Amino acid sequence: MRSIKVEGLDIPWTALTLGCMQIAPGKEWGDECSEDEADRIVKTALDGGIMAFDTAEAYGKGESERRLGKALGSRKNDVLIVSKITPDAEMTIEAWQSRLEGSLKNLGRDYVDAYLVHWPGMYIDSMENTQQMCDVMAALKESGKARTVGISNFQSKDIVLMSEAASLFTVNQVPYNLLRRTYEGEHLRQCEKAGIGYMACSPSARGLLAGRIDEEALKAPARQEYRLYRQPEFGESQFVRDTVQEIAREINTAPINVALAWVNQQRNITTAVVGARKAEQVKEFCAAGDINLTPDQLDRLNNESNEFHG
Repeated sequence: MRSIKVEGLDIPWTALTLGCMQIAPGKEWGDECSEDEADRIVKTALDGGIMAFDTAEAYGKGESERRLGKALGSRKNDVLIVSKITPDAEMTIEAWQSRLEGSLKNLGRDYVDAYLVHWPGMYIDSMENTQQMCDVMAALKESGKARTVGISNFQSKDIVLMSEAASLFTVNQVPYNLLRRTYEGEHLRQCEKAGIGYMACSPSARGLLAGRIDEEALKAPARQEYRLYRQPEFGESQFVRDTVQEIAREINTAPINVALAWVNQQRNITTAVVGARKAEQVKEFCAAGDINLTPDQLDRLNNESNEFHG
């Protein structure tokens, strides 16, 4: 699987990162993934060449971290692990250090490769608060408990508030796919200026671009509440989805791999973060890490995506 070298990390970052929200109980994806299946999912990702794993203290109230650490076992120091802090703790080094230590305990590890602020929300909404957050994250990085630091769901206005400190952060995890491209434009310019790469989450639009539209798939709350699964967007995206299916047939692969490959061939992408509740799904999408779409295929996808976005 393709990978890139990221400053501050010893292990190259693979084109695909396994998103671990779905391997633990949660309101978004329910409680369908057992601990045994979570173990199989993680091991299938390793077997498929994925060497980066994304979790957070908020996923299953730490259960995602615990299941990930247990599944990785003796290999936990051979991979990249990303976790995220919910920024509702007191904005002090001591409080955020305590949160990080909690994640490390769950993972059974001495450090994380990247530690992200999960979202700015109402907590990081001014120049003063933002600069304080940057100082705290710099201290966590200096401690060695976080090899690199990053952000998640931060928009261009949030990057601007960081000023010169923005270059501290390695990645910004944002939703990005053929049907959701809001993090282009000014968002992209600000991140590129600061040297912040994108961890593109939801690269298949929560499975829509993978063709997950059967009755079982639609039971997931994460899909029921997602605007792309609702009209009129669902109907308006048909031509995009048809083109994804068409190209998948051309190159004899699963539709999800076309959606992931498109993301990985866009500007400023460090990795695409993709999750699963079943090991067989992971086995299917691991192939995307080695797929390069042709210029013609990219043009066709871009044309339909641009039409969808008006």
